[in-house]
Amino acid sequence: MADILQSGASNLPADYRALPDEEWKAFFGRYPHIVLVANSESVDLETLRKTLPQTSLFIFFNKVYKVLDRPFAGNALLVSRSGTMGANIVHRREAAEVLAFFPNEGFLGVLNVRAATEERFSPKPAFGNVEVRHLDLSPLMDFYPAGKIATSGFALALWLSKLGLESRVHLAGFSARRSEKWKLFPVHDWTFEQVFLRLFARSGRLTIGGGTDASSYSAFARHFPDIQPSEIALTAAEVLAERLDGANLQIDRLMSVTKVIRSLDNFFRRLKPKTRKEIFLEKSQNSPGAGEAG
Repeated sequence: MADILQSGASNLPADYRALPDEEWKAFFGRYPHIVLVANSESVDLETLRKTLPQTSLFIFFNKVYKVLDRPFAGNALLVSRSGTMGANIVHRREAAEVLAFFPNEGFLGVLNVRAATEERFSPKPAFGNVEVRHLDLSPLMDFYPAGKIATSGFALALWLSKLGLESRVHLAGFSARRSEKWKLFPVHDWTFEQVFLRLFARSGRLTIGGGTDASSYSAFARHFPDIQPSEIALTAAEVLAERLDGANLQIDRLMSVTKVIRSLDNFFRRLKPKTRKEIFLEKSQNSPGAGEAG
């Protein structure tokens, strides 16, 4: 990747050097299969390990205890996403806890990633005694919906698909579904990402576990080849729009019914002490020159 110190340069560490594509290709090209493991309850690591060869590389993201309940034995890479205060697992003091899941020699280290120019990298020593690389994916996200930021998994999947690797890239647990335990953060555009990932899967750039092959619409098209896929897509979109409109009416009613409850919730939230991140952002905004043009 070409030098990308043009935008948001002040948020990059002094020793940051953007590696060229060929170096990244050599780094990842050693592994015939690369598995991106989302922090989702739908991930079945045991089946993946049995299905794929031992030479596969498993890439985990941030709070790996969401999908791991024991140390991982195998080739692994940890992607640590940055925020406005640096790598999330660093400023939340979770780096040691997360890295404890990778004690074996197959662990390649940490890939500190940012996907927006306001996000700050953390220095290598902040992660402890492990190999650390920095990767700025913000230039690739210029097409992402305004007001939203890409998830780490989506940004990395897009970047890997553009590297031209011979390796097969697999997505595990990329369902974009909220579970009882883990929520989906609204700062990401989950629908937008699912559309692109499924397009990439159908074009053969990557595979999604339980994704395109499990689609009922694809099965319908195979049973009725005389009906054009475009007609199926158009009809499905019409039905989806009608159902979404009906759901919005019910949501509006729920908002009215729960107005008092939400007022109480907001009141008690205001009584909570500010988080370290909120204090940091306030200081940044109030610092001299914060609002001046560069």
